[in-house]
Amino acid sequence: MKLQARRRVWLKQPYCQGAVAHHLEDPHLPLKPVDLHLLLSLAEGELHGYGLVKAIEAASDGLIRLDPGNLYRVIKRLLEQGLIAESDGPEGDEGSERRKYYRLTVPGKRVLARELERLTALTRSHPVRALMRRWATT
Repeated sequence: MKLQARRRVWLKQPYCQGAVAHHLEDPHLPLKPVDLHLLLSLAEGELHGYGLVKAIEAASDGLIRLDPGNLYRVIKRLLEQGLIAESDGPEGDEGSERRKYYRLTVPGKRVLARELERLTALTRSHPVRALMRRWATT
């Protein structure tokens, strides 16, 4: 209930009207930062758990460091939501039979694309650009 109320408040903001339709039809949006980074990492290709940890850490310049417990909680949730799936891993990867690899699903790709559209619309909005200009000069 609280999540829906928070989304409604976000939808009423004037600077995000271009992305409102996606939020009304997709309950996954907006994505949590860790979910966004995980999906972005998988957009590059299939990865196993440790590969995801390293990719997310590198992409976030070390701001997001996942321990195995948190990583696998996020993976489990995204698997249940159908945004990612387990895969066999890349061909020729020795030791891949011991590792679980993950890949983006078609719904995961759609959600990622919509989230990136939402963020792009947000950063291009007049209020956000005005704040960025103001903060850049202080």
